[in-house]
Amino acid sequence: MKKRISAIAAIAAVALMLSACQNSGTTASENSSGVDSSAQSSVFSEASSDAESSEEQSDDGEENYTKYTLGGEVTQHMIDKSRLNEGNKVRLASVIKKLQNGEAVTVGFIGGSITQGTSAGNELCYAKLTANWLQQTYPNATVNYVNAGIGATGSYIGIHRVTDDLLSKNPDLVFVEFSVNDTTEFTERNKESYDSLLRTIWKYQSNPAIITVVTTQEDGTSFQQYHSEIAKKYDLPMISYRDSILDTIEHGDIVWKDISDDNIHPNVAGHKIVSQLLTAYIADVEKQLDSISGDESNFDEAATAAGYENGKLIRTSTEGVNVEVSGQFKKNDAHFGGFDGYWFCKASAGTDLSDTALTFTVTAKKIGMLYGKYTGAAGIADVYIDGELATTINADFTGGWGNYVECAEIASFDTEGEHTVKIVPKTSDKASIFSVTALAIS
Repeated sequence: MKKRISAIAAIAAVALMLSACQNSGTTASENSSGVDSSAQSSVFSEASSDAESSEEQSDDGEENYTKYTLGGEVTQHMIDKSRLNEGNKVRLASVIKKLQNGEAVTVGFIGGSITQGTSAGNELCYAKLTANWLQQTYPNATVNYVNAGIGATGSYIGIHRVTDDLLSKNPDLVFVEFSVNDTTEFTERNKESYDSLLRTIWKYQSNPAIITVVTTQEDGTSFQQYHSEIAKKYDLPMISYRDSILDTIEHGDIVWKDISDDNIHPNVAGHKIVSQLLTAYIADVEKQLDSISGDESNFDEAATAAGYENGKLIRTSTEGVNVEVSGQFKKNDAHFGGFDGYWFCKASAGTDLSDTALTFTVTAKKIGMLYGKYTGAAGIADVYIDGELATTINADFTGGWGNYVECAEIASFDTEGEHTVKIVPKTSDKASIFSVTALAIS
């Protein structure tokens, strides 16, 4: 067995050396995060989908294991490994029938930077590739594409913005991906927000089908364990790029740097794999259409407290909300951290901020805040709920990867009621900025 493995490894090494000598012909393109997607190994050159593959008996006893050729089609083994939960297919079957009938279908995606397209770009991210596949597979239909991915956001922010950013477009099919942005630092909150997100999407007036997506960091870190519990509770399809790609790496077919330029984000090759796993699932469901019937997934009983269900954001553009701005606070309609508009207090050293405040009057049971994190000159602010200090927010992110929008849960009450939220920046002996992107209420 050892001699056989050595021989296979040697063949693979020679193949890689030959591939490295070829000109990949990749054209440089900058994605939405400013990352040059052309900085990739020549092994990313497009391989034919019928590229030669090797058969072997793997160490874990799998027979006829097909070696994956990077750039080609995912293998059946990779597809099988990705099926964390096949799920109830009734709603998805209805979407496929609409596509077959040549009707208009809206396909939406919500998640973090991976869904947004970091390291692949707007046209080569898994979301766009999947929408393109649907349009190509059902040419008589009209596939409307909505990408609501925003980098550095988890399901807590996702549940509060999903109605405005995605559901308002009346999607027929929604892909949900937050598995590397939901972390164990806030395990219970993230479980509840993810549950609330799925429930809000499922109950929306357009009756969308849901496919959940799991990604991973290089070391396997992912919220898959907790997300899968919730998805299985409702018997929703869950496709795990995590399980599939880590297994492929373990088999020695590829290494992590082949499919990612950092420790998290899939690159062009990685995004292609994600999309192929998703479209393989849809294609398999189509083959089963005649046998799919019965009841839809049951959402009667929540998997968690689901206290963020139907959450929303109060932004600078939100109408009909009582927002008061005083002192150094101002409103800016510019884009920051994936959001349009924010309130900010920018003060020079020693500026007296005693009369500066941003005040909201809201009706809610849970209250949170989205605010800017800055790598330099970040301010600090006290947050008062109904006149009492609830928390102090420090926007400092010195030494971090860049400025972005962070979230914080401020208060939770037993019942819904009217509350006053007052945000007061602290006077500093240094120049500082403190910004508020939105108030999150549910």
